[in-house]
Amino acid sequence: MEKETVTTAKDPRKLVPWLAYLIFFAVLNETVFNVSTPAISAQFRLTPSGVSWMMTVFMVFFGVGGVIFGKLSDIFSLRSLIRAGVLLYVGASLAGFLFRSSYAAVVAARALQGIGGSAIPALVFVVIARHFEESERGGIFGLITSVVSLAIGFGPVIGGLVASRLHWSFLFLIPVLILFALPFIGAILRAEARKKGGVDILGAILATAVVGSLVAFLNLGGLAFFAAFALLAALFAARMLRAKDPFIKPSLLTNAAFRGGLLFAFAVFAIVIGIVFLVPLMLSRVHGIGAAQIGLVLFPGAISSVVFGPIAGKLADRRGSSFVIGTGLALLVGGMAVMSLFLGFSPLAIAFAMLLTYVGFALFQTAIVNAISQTLPPEEMGVGMGLFNLTGTLSGAIGAAIVGRLLDGGALEFSLLPYDSPRAGYPFSNLAITFALLTGLAGLAYFRTRGVARRAAPPVGQESPGAPDACLEAAGC
Repeated sequence: MEKETVTTAKDPRKLVPWLAYLIFFAVLNETVFNVSTPAISAQFRLTPSGVSWMMTVFMVFFGVGGVIFGKLSDIFSLRSLIRAGVLLYVGASLAGFLFRSSYAAVVAARALQGIGGSAIPALVFVVIARHFEESERGGIFGLITSVVSLAIGFGPVIGGLVASRLHWSFLFLIPVLILFALPFIGAILRAEARKKGGVDILGAILATAVVGSLVAFLNLGGLAFFAAFALLAALFAARMLRAKDPFIKPSLLTNAAFRGGLLFAFAVFAIVIGIVFLVPLMLSRVHGIGAAQIGLVLFPGAISSVVFGPIAGKLADRRGSSFVIGTGLALLVGGMAVMSLFLGFSPLAIAFAMLLTYVGFALFQTAIVNAISQTLPPEEMGVGMGLFNLTGTLSGAIGAAIVGRLLDGGALEFSLLPYDSPRAGYPFSNLAITFALLTGLAGLAYFRTRGVARRAAPPVGQESPGAPDACLEAAGC
């Protein structure tokens, strides 16, 4: 039984290049300021933890904002929401540039940028899921994945060029270019009537506070932040169970296929971001190479993800999401194993390992978003894909924090593998092989859960009215 695709676009295929254009400038802002933190810290005389708030608030509001806009897309017109998100994003960017002499204003502008910018990936995923048949989505998700990879890779490059030739505050003006797409998207997307339902404002505030306290704990540590996170999470859970129309409906989290896919994506995303965080430190400490050489080692893998995103999408359309997920996991495990075994030999071995890792992640990322979109009924598509985006944001913060804490703690100063390697490489080798094993176990758990869901589904023709297809419920057929 196929899910109905609700089309409110004159010609959906004309949307694709404009969706790619939008998401490039939205994701670019995640990394474009990274290289400018030393200059910002010097201008405002900030400590490293002080300047990190500029990045942290963006991450928090970008993550939660995606869920909020996803929820709103289940009620309001996508065209109106995209316009509102873009205008907020651009307005916040202009405010950041105009009030660049005040660090408080810069942080506030970054928070508003996060909310406005979060509308774009959240709503782009919803547009694709609503306006394209399932047989077409893989290729489009693959294109979007490659654009995201391109934006993340070029962010520091563009940021460095602008900041070195002008001033870091001019980075706030880059999102203004996104306005160019609005008339074209408005002409293709039709306005939609308001649907039933309301917005749980208190639930949205609690969700923001939960994510904010968690990110603060991961970045700054301290029992106070953890206690705040635990208390706020309990309040949010209570609100979700008691509200008449909660911000996140409990039924969404009781959807076994969606929940399993989300947890699986979270685990793999956290591991891969942890590896990406780990490798530059390893290359510096084990091989003694500088930033420029590290960039050259990582470049082949990073650029490959741009190429393999569309390939992954086409494979998912032809062979199914499960095949592409399995292939991606195999490459991820292989890349981490190569890294662990050969990290002391040459930076070229690490370049090869990262090539496998990046290609595997491009395959996995494209296929898992396609698979998760197929587990959601149309009325929960927006908030569900918003949660998927939030998962990506949080997993990155958690993966990097875990790796940092493990490396700082000194508990990995021994060799897990029975072969001779540089002593400085022990912690990195141990983490790489551990992550390889965890990735494999996560994949086995996911596919086992998927098989159980399929066997538990009623026979074809005996489904209850409105029940999702057994294969779709299994996330990935």
